[in-house]
Amino acid sequence: MMYRIAPGWAPTRASMEAGLERARFVECGASQEKSIGWTEPRGEAHGPLVEAVAGQLVLKLMVEVKIVPGSVITRKAKERVAHIEATTGRKPGKKETRDIKDDLRLELLPMAFTKQGSVGVWIDPAARLLVIDTGSQAKADEAVTMLVKCLDGFSVTLIDTTTSPTVAMAQWLTTQEPPQGFSVDRECELKSADESKSVVRYSRHPLDIDEVRQHIQSGKQPTRVAMTWDSRVSFVLTEGLQIKKVAFLDVVMEGAAGSSKGKDDGFDADVAIATAELQKLIPDLLMALDGEVVA
Repeated sequence: MMYRIAPGWAPTRASMEAGLERARFVECGASQEKSIGWTEPRGEAHGPLVEAVAGQLVLKLMVEVKIVPGSVITRKAKERVAHIEATTGRKPGKKETRDIKDDLRLELLPMAFTKQGSVGVWIDPAARLLVIDTGSQAKADEAVTMLVKCLDGFSVTLIDTTTSPTVAMAQWLTTQEPPQGFSVDRECELKSADESKSVVRYSRHPLDIDEVRQHIQSGKQPTRVAMTWDSRVSFVLTEGLQIKKVAFLDVVMEGAAGSSKGKDDGFDADVAIATAELQKLIPDLLMALDGEVVA
């Protein structure tokens, strides 16, 4: 998911590191349901929270949640309600039952399993570009909130284009004329805008067929289309201007082969390859959608 960073934000790595350090990730405490914070992108304990590779900044947000199955709480609550009824002759009301469930959740939290997940964050300071490696709006919002909280003067807006991805994708599929530098691949999803909410999906299937055009003419709108940029990067574009299923093709990987040396260069090479390609792909994609809307 892509955002544009507001003008005027020009931090030093030291100031960023200090800001993120205030929210460094710590595992959940015994009675804590959720913990969120910044962790080392390179994966080395006690390392920096901001990694800089070829002028690009990489961060990593860690989220840990404790999972107490609702079915377990419901079962134990029923047992506790039954015990109260049997010993006192009084049946707990709705509010008391809710309080019992809340108490049980707190009692069970220390024994609950934990689940961890991370979200990668890439900042291109020169282009004022923020890219968050998630397709979930909730996770993206969480990452943006943490960035705004930790980095002084940091604010962003979602990138908006003159032509919406949906309109552009419909045109590309109907005319079979993708934008310059791009090709349409063999995957797409079309959804009806009416009450039926019908969905048609094509996977590993040619899209230059009358059937696809007929679906669009009958009112179905493209919500995702697989594309390739410059024979270098394949991806799926969504109606919300998300770039999913990013894959770097052989020509990119062959150019990077043999460049890794030393234990740290795997991370550096991965970041350098990904950001170098996306730095070119994203502007081309925005131009294919007739440019950004300037507020």
